[in-house]
Amino acid sequence: MKNVLISGASIGGPALAYWLRHHGFEVTVVERARGLRPGGQAIDVRGPALEVVERMGLGDRLRSLGTNMRGMNVVDADGTELFRSTTHTLSGGDLSSPDVELLRDDLAQLLFDAADGVEHLFDDTITSIDGTRVTFENAAPRDFDVIVGADGLHSNVRRLVFGPESEFITDLGMNLAVFTAPNFLELDHWQTFQQGVVVGGGVMSARSNTECRVYMGFHGEVTLDHRDVEGRRRLLAEKFEGAGWIWPVALKHMWEAPDFHMDSMSQIRMDSWSRGNVVLLGDAGYCGSPLSGQGTSLALVGAYVLAAELAKDPSTAFARYEELLRPYVIANQDMALRNLERGGAHDDEDFAAVVNSFSLPVYR
Repeated sequence: MKNVLISGASIGGPALAYWLRHHGFEVTVVERARGLRPGGQAIDVRGPALEVVERMGLGDRLRSLGTNMRGMNVVDADGTELFRSTTHTLSGGDLSSPDVELLRDDLAQLLFDAADGVEHLFDDTITSIDGTRVTFENAAPRDFDVIVGADGLHSNVRRLVFGPESEFITDLGMNLAVFTAPNFLELDHWQTFQQGVVVGGGVMSARSNTECRVYMGFHGEVTLDHRDVEGRRRLLAEKFEGAGWIWPVALKHMWEAPDFHMDSMSQIRMDSWSRGNVVLLGDAGYCGSPLSGQGTSLALVGAYVLAAELAKDPSTAFARYEELLRPYVIANQDMALRNLERGGAHDDEDFAAVVNSFSLPVYR
């Protein structure tokens, strides 16, 4: 069992590709986009996930890509400052912790560059899976010993093998849009967020203050298809019409942003993450939602464990992967629900206890 297909080239997919190559597997990654996807929010690498990156030899490079926030402030609906902090930020938490906050696309590029000898099929997608036989939209059909769905919340692999998304997804009633814009507030390694009643969000500087990432959120269910980008832009503009503060300027940049993304805050909960020779990784199998603050770390840890267990014994790999990781996943998903009850905020002690509750196995 040496030939593995991974669907998805964001975080979990490239991390798994690295570790599979480390263990001597042949790896192909298929990605619907024409290249690595740009944009996305600032994400965090914490606890055991930091150790995974260190074992990849990428710790120093990871830290060099950090957002290096100095602090944050929160304003009310009229833009009046409610409080400020130089010890914590909304996006990254405790600034004195060893956690590393960086942009999603920077981490994706770092992991992509680290995985030598991996075949990539960009601008393509899986259309059917029948045992080892996989058909693609563009490439010729091929056989793979193992097929991994690392293709996110709306996983194509999960749909093809396990069933409709509706059977596994729980919409938490919140939606978040993220996009890149010029640093129109001239923030200096700083972030400012609005505590809105119906809509809210914020702006944080990025890439040494040369740009910013804008976050815009609102409550309610969205029925538009997740690939209807223009429809979602229009919906966001409607939700923030008349919202005041900096939102009129942000919306102007929203229409021009090439990396606009908007989706629900949702969780994926499944009784099993594998079926036959197919297994799910990261958000595809166990999305905790951005409210967990742990999606990236779960994907990195999951990739490390899955690859090592496949190398040890393919016949027990999926069961061992799930046995080791499921308690950690559930703890993080449950924490996200507690955060939702608290209005999106987390308790620092509770958060730290969950983040560090997993002891990373040592493999050869």
